[in-house]
Amino acid sequence: MKQLSIRQITFAALVGALYVTLSYFGNIFGLTYGPIQCRFSEALTVLPFLCPTAAWGLFAGCIISNILSPYGIPDLIFGSLATLMAGLLTARCKSRWLAPLPPVVCNGVIVGALLAYYEAGFTGAFAGAFAYNAAAVAAGELIACCVLGMLLLTAVDKSRVLQARPTGL
Repeated sequence: MKQLSIRQITFAALVGALYVTLSYFGNIFGLTYGPIQCRFSEALTVLPFLCPTAAWGLFAGCIISNILSPYGIPDLIFGSLATLMAGLLTARCKSRWLAPLPPVVCNGVIVGALLAYYEAGFTGAFAGAFAYNAAAVAAGELIACCVLGMLLLTAVDKSRVLQARPTGL
């Protein structure tokens, strides 16, 4: 088992705390929860590209953020697992340009399905509700990850906060 450095653990904790702060800030404007959402905090999901341990900070931050979710325990569990899965997949991306895609796909599919179930259950309306919610969540993720996330990734990489991209998780 690989030992994590204090720097990696601290960075993951800072990412988690920033995720919570940005999620709660976005909630002031009604952007954090719901079918049409653009969590500013999701821009942070590209950071595991530079520091894979950030995925665990994102997961912890998402759990804390989803405590306020109007969708209850299912969002707390599945929404947080979607963010963890996205972070772990982002850590394995070979190109910085692909780093925003795992959060867009994971959250679009998983959170889209969760919202569709919340709205329609497993009735005949589920497919239509899923298509709408998956597209709406993915659109918000595109804004957060491809625009804000790529700006963040470039800024963090240029600042040399993370000297070298560590391998492994």
